[in-house]
Amino acid sequence: MDLLTFRDYCLSLPLSEECTPFDENHLVYKIGGRMYACADMTAFDRIALKCDPDEALVLRERHAEITPAFHFNKKHWNDVRTTGDLPDAFVRRQIRNSYLLALAGVTPRSVRDELRAHIEKAGLPL
Repeated sequence: MDLLTFRDYCLSLPLSEECTPFDENHLVYKIGGRMYACADMTAFDRIALKCDPDEALVLRERHAEITPAFHFNKKHWNDVRTTGDLPDAFVRRQIRNSYLLALAGVTPRSVRDELRAHIEKAGLPL
């Protein structure tokens, strides 16, 4: 997966927000103010993605391209290498899972429910 494909996919997710809160080189994607993906634009060699802790361990065991995220909580975040052999469809699935995990953490519940309703209306199954 290249940077433009990554960016296009993240922005295709309903209500996804793009920002650069850390510096001008790191793209961050959020839903409801909660971060779900981060990547370096200049050296696009990995994507940091939120992940269920149990699933994160399984993915790391199965795929050499998936490691604990470098600058994030290693229990909840994985780095997915973009230079490896992982198919784009697999990487997109991991981005989508990260997006849905971030959505689950949106508070207050009324805002989360409003976002969910909009996302379902847009056609993304929850």
